Amino acid sequence: MTSTFYLETFGCQMNVVDSERIVALLSDMGLTQVDTPEEARVILLNTCSVRDKAERRVYGHLGRYKPLKQQRKDLIIGVGGCVAQQEGENLLEKLPFLDLVFGTHNVHKLPEMVRAAMNDRSRSLETEFLDNEARLQLFPTRTDTGSITRFVTVMQGCDNFCTYCVVPHVRGREVSRPSAEILEEIQALVAQGVREVTLLGQNVNSYGLKGESELSFVELLEQINDIEGLERIRFTTSHPRDLSDELIETFGRLGKLCHQLHLPFQSGSDRILELMNRGYSRQQYLDKVARLKSVCPDIRLTTDLIVGFPGETLEDFEQTLSLVEQVRYADAFTFLYSARPGTAAAHMSDDLDPAERQRRFERLVKRQEQVSAEIWQSDVGGTFDVLVEGESKQGQGQLFGRTASNRIVNFEGEISLLGRCVPVKILRCGKNSMVGEQVAAG
Repeated sequence: MTSTFYLETFGCQMNVVDSERIVALLSDMGLTQVDTPEEARVILLNTCSVRDKAERRVYGHLGRYKPLKQQRKDLIIGVGGCVAQQEGENLLEKLPFLDLVFGTHNVHKLPEMVRAAMNDRSRSLETEFLDNEARLQLFPTRTDTGSITRFVTVMQGCDNFCTYCVVPHVRGREVSRPSAEILEEIQALVAQGVREVTLLGQNVNSYGLKGESELSFVELLEQINDIEGLERIRFTTSHPRDLSDELIETFGRLGKLCHQLHLPFQSGSDRILELMNRGYSRQQYLDKVARLKSVCPDIRLTTDLIVGFPGETLEDFEQTLSLVEQVRYADAFTFLYSARPGTAAAHMSDDLDPAERQRRFERLVKRQEQVSAEIWQSDVGGTFDVLVEGESKQGQGQLFGRTASNRIVNFEGEISLLGRCVPVKILRCGKNSMVGEQVAAG
């Protein structure tokens, strides 16, 4: 057990990309990834602190690893990601059995931290924010892949400082990656068999806005669309304020851009949107949605929203509910407000009864689930192109892939279809996936 590691990942796609980098770094050291913590010499958690619940999960998991450390003194336990960035030295003080804490800008230092822990049992902390020049040298890049789909990071950080959001405090300010590097990476991925890329950033719509002599996000999409062999393009996450008319129009003219967009609105109340520092009004948001549906009538929208922000009245909540009814999202990620350290909202008066906050949350989730079910059920009987990604977890000779609207479809087929777009008729619709049958191409 001298050369194994176990890695748990919490949170968003950015953390998934960081975890891929962690795996690559440790593998280069000669460590082998294992499936259970009991098998590992090194246990690492790559963490999320965007919600209080996510942060508490991290502490819960760490508590379960304490007995393993008591049994095996040579076990190394480390925490990275947003909780590590947020808590820093406090983690080492609270958890004496913890060996390593590395922040969001310090993944590249992990090998030397692990070596130090192995050699002399020293504990280490690395949570320094890097300047933009250093960050640009360290953007995660992976071109060795057996996957059909890949995340490609195009920018990091956020300058918006929404009053509820911890991201600028744990991920830093915005920095956009040079477009030439992005295009080169995607071309290399396509050569390795990748057929779909998702462009990642805390706010991809602002890609390049602060750079000189660089491509805009629309120009970047246009050049990616021209890459031969690539089938599909997605991007996330989008800030509504920066969703320009020019970007909206790409959904009507770029053939590889999937007709699906994640567009968080957070609240349907202008008063709450202002308190959140979101930078747009309810009507401005609805106008953008109307333009999206005008240029791309079949676009499927998903969103994030927060229930119980400080000062939210029942009337504010009803406006959120009415916006959900009006837009009709294919899916929504709904969160109970939780105060995050360092954010402006953490200092706002919050006297909403927790039971009432929970009632509003449950009411909204129930209605959204009904809307989602109606939207996905409308696909039953239709035929959609499915990009085949692999063998289905359902087994029985089934494959799985996704529609352009990002819905998983399971269907019977030959493994030779891997990486191809095939027409599939939808037979049944479940809560999280669909069942279909391949049909002959028309």
